[in-house]
Amino acid sequence: MPLFGGARDISLFRTMNRELINNIIQTEIGYYKFVLADSIINVYGESEDKTYYEPLLISCLITKEDQVWNEREFGPDITQQMTFAFLKADMKEKDLVPEIGDILLFNNDFFELNSLIENQFFAGKNPDNSMNKDTDGFGVSLSIIGKASKTRIESVKTIPFRSGIYPSTVKVEATDTNPRNQLYS
Repeated sequence: MPLFGGARDISLFRTMNRELINNIIQTEIGYYKFVLADSIINVYGESEDKTYYEPLLISCLITKEDQVWNEREFGPDITQQMTFAFLKADMKEKDLVPEIGDILLFNNDFFELNSLIENQFFAGKNPDNSMNKDTDGFGVSLSIIGKASKTRIESVKTIPFRSGIYPSTVKVEATDTNPRNQLYS
């Protein structure tokens, strides 16, 4: 039986990570979840008009790459890559499963997720693939890392999360989904 990586150790790391990311660093983004059912797709699975749920406010760590300016036939264009690291426990708590194609709002720019990585395990142990009875219940997946590219979105078509009416332009009160009411004005 391993000495480290049990339930108490996992709880300690989860608590420290939550406090660090949510209370000390406090970098929050708007997470727009893609709605496949409401997006009209063609034969190839592509869509001109994508629909997203209203944004959820979620804390994460962000690694920014430098902006790159490209000269195109229609003038200069800017691109930027970013890496967003989320605590898996926070995503589970908000019932949010990240997928490629979701949109992230950070610093008044929209970023579309291109890839997702989930291979950081506490104590190097994946509890889902334990090959020994003694290591069952040891280790945990801590984070989900998403790589995203800056995208051009003139207007994000959103629908309310679990309600069925289109969002109004009236300022909404603070809720669990948007506790600071920063994304609406």
